[in-house]
Amino acid sequence: MTRSLAVTVLGHDRPGIIAEVTGALAALGGNLEDSSMTLLRGHFAWTLVVSVEASAGDVAARLEHLTAEGLVVSVLPVPDADAAAVEGSAWLLSVHGADRPGIVSGITGVVAEAGGNITDLTTRLGTGLYVLVAEVALPADVDVTALTARIDAVAADLGVRATLHAADVDEL
Repeated sequence: MTRSLAVTVLGHDRPGIIAEVTGALAALGGNLEDSSMTLLRGHFAWTLVVSVEASAGDVAARLEHLTAEGLVVSVLPVPDADAAAVEGSAWLLSVHGADRPGIVSGITGVVAEAGGNITDLTTRLGTGLYVLVAEVALPADVDVTALTARIDAVAADLGVRATLHAADVDEL
């Protein structure tokens, strides 16, 4: 029986981690469905969803050697997904400003109050400048002008600048 499993790999970065993980998954007949990898302050962070006939335990056992190298690996079953959480339009949200606690929760809270769903989020801190970039799915009936005004108000309270604009969507 084919199942979807979520695999996370975290730890100090080094060359070859992706090749080792995907090689082990391919050896089990796994098909990589979705993944997101980044480096966070020199640490490798990867989450992926793989479709495979092997059990979560078998996949974990195949990747266990990575833990001896200082990586943290987890393998969990992924339940079947329901329809998209938010149907509507795709938007890009960016925030720039001086670093301080509460930026992410303040801005994303406004999006959530409007019924929006953050579908991708990246934050970076560099020499005092905090940057947030998010992809957002907004319900079709959301008042974008009112939402933008609310985001601007919260951003001003936080001492940052925020922009929200429609994402260019390619159709296949």
